Amino acid sequence: MGRLTVDLAGVKLDNPVMPASGTAAYGQEMARQLDLGMLGGLVIKSTTAAPKVGNARPTTAETSAGWLNAIGLKNPGIDVVMAEKLPWLATRYPNLPIIGSVAGSTFDEYVTVAIKMAAAPNVKLLEINISCPNVEQGGLAFGTDPAMVENLTRAIVMAVDKPVFMKLTPNVTNIVPIAAAAEAGGASGLTMINTLTGMGIDLKTRQPILAHGTGGLSGKAIHPLAVRMIHEVRQQTKLPIIGVGGVFTPEDVLEFYLAGANAVEVGAATYGNPTACTDIIAGLPAAMDHYGISSLQALIAEVQG
Repeated sequence: MGRLTVDLAGVKLDNPVMPASGTAAYGQEMARQLDLGMLGGLVIKSTTAAPKVGNARPTTAETSAGWLNAIGLKNPGIDVVMAEKLPWLATRYPNLPIIGSVAGSTFDEYVTVAIKMAAAPNVKLLEINISCPNVEQGGLAFGTDPAMVENLTRAIVMAVDKPVFMKLTPNVTNIVPIAAAAEAGGASGLTMINTLTGMGIDLKTRQPILAHGTGGLSGKAIHPLAVRMIHEVRQQTKLPIIGVGGVFTPEDVLEFYLAGANAVEVGAATYGNPTACTDIIAGLPAAMDHYGISSLQALIAEVQG
């Protein structure tokens, strides 16, 4: 194995860096900026059963320390993704591991989308976005209730034959019971963290800067929170963790590893720099040399035992 090679629940990645769900859509736009084949993997946009038009504009806004977004899970629906988006990637990047992001508003929708997506040969693992509001339970996010997380995880795991990673929301008092619930449900791994709920108000209009009102905060501001939560969860589980939240540099990647991560996703950094992912990958060997790290697998063994 190479210095940057990592293993996620049996899925081998040539390096640990991939774009976070939603930041690269289904790859076509990012492919104009960089060679997708250089990525460790590609996490596609969260996909639902039916097409979603998303929220009214403006859906994104820059803040003093990161970005707010309320895209509203805009996507073409699983059938279009299966017929067009995933085959496009398979034809052009046959060796690129695809992480399929699954979303829904009901229990059954999650399972239905997961089953369909897992059937794509180039989808190597599923990432389940449980920050979605559960319309059957009054709109509370799926990922804030441990019992619901365990039950949803179990239902998806039993329905598919690919590794299932649950993407944890940080909008809870304590993330450890949520992670434990995902593990109890049979998850192969965890992705953490999703965005934190935030808000901005325009002083001139006296209205929220996002049409939706609130949105998900991403960027450098959430990095220390992600480090803390990954570290907390790592003390309680041996499951592989994909760290996400304010990764802008190779040093940010290594910090996530020291907290207990096994791979990373890059989100907000790509907004100002479309090649952020490949820039970080290119800079990792020198950063590892500087801190005396022979390989990422060795670092994982050192930190995680």
